[in-house]
Amino acid sequence: MSAARQLRFTNTITIDRPPAEVFEYLAHLENVPRWNYAIGETRKITNGPVGVGARYLQTRTIPVHAEETLEITEFEPDRGLSLSGTLSSMPARISYTLHPDGNATTLTNTIELQPPRHLALVAPIAVRRIKSAVAANLAVLQEILERA
Repeated sequence: MSAARQLRFTNTITIDRPPAEVFEYLAHLENVPRWNYAIGETRKITNGPVGVGARYLQTRTIPVHAEETLEITEFEPDRGLSLSGTLSSMPARISYTLHPDGNATTLTNTIELQPPRHLALVAPIAVRRIKSAVAANLAVLQEILERA
């Protein structure tokens, strides 16, 4: 990704569950539609175990209907995972880093997007709204895990 056009933001939350439980839920990417209101379905499209190289097809319903592909690029049980692919037709990298915090987990989600050249001027404005939407999704994730 070209650093000049790349947009990057981070959200951090603390979930009252141990890292192993948070990781297990996150690593099962089919759970994404349960906590991300913009995603209708996420399904694994490769054979074999979940880990580096596993690929997924995701159906986005907001802001427009689109299919996205994601691939796991880092997979460290109880510590984090990273994905690369497309989000809303933009090249993207997504990472989830988990740190134990007593009996809880501090989850840091970092998203890097590369908007197309024709959106380069308005993209920094949109990133505030995207970061806010991602924070709301993470709050739903936190609620789901803490109810479990």
